[in-house]
Parts: sequence; C-alpha cells; structure tokens
Amino acid sequence: MTTITELRNELSKVFDDLRAGIIKPGQAAELNNTAGKIINSTKVELEYYALRKESPEIEFFKNQ
Repeated sequence: MTTITELRNELSKVFDDLRAGIIKPGQAAELNNTAGKIINSTKVELEYYALRKESPEIEFFKNQ
C-alpha cells in the first residue's frame, strides 16, 4: 500500500475479516499495530516539515 486511502481500505478489510472469523484476533492486532507504526512515522515526517515551515507533497497522502 502506498497511500493513506489504501491503508484505510486495508484496515477496513482486516476489521471485516475479523468479524467474519477469517483471521484471528492476534493477527488483526499485529496488522493494526503495524499500521499504527506506519501512521506514526508519517506523523513524525509531518512534524519535521512543520518545524521547518515547509509544505512538501507526501506521496502517502495523495489520493489515487
């Protein structure tokens, strides 16, 4: 996945799969944990650019 939209869609699928019993709670937790790390690393990048008063285009936030 390369955009926030793709990540959101993937997390929705994880939720649906968990509710349907396709994946186990532990698997869902690990996927959500990984997604959180991706989001937090992007947040750090945004904070860095804010401190530098820059407004870069970050591919992760672009819609397809």
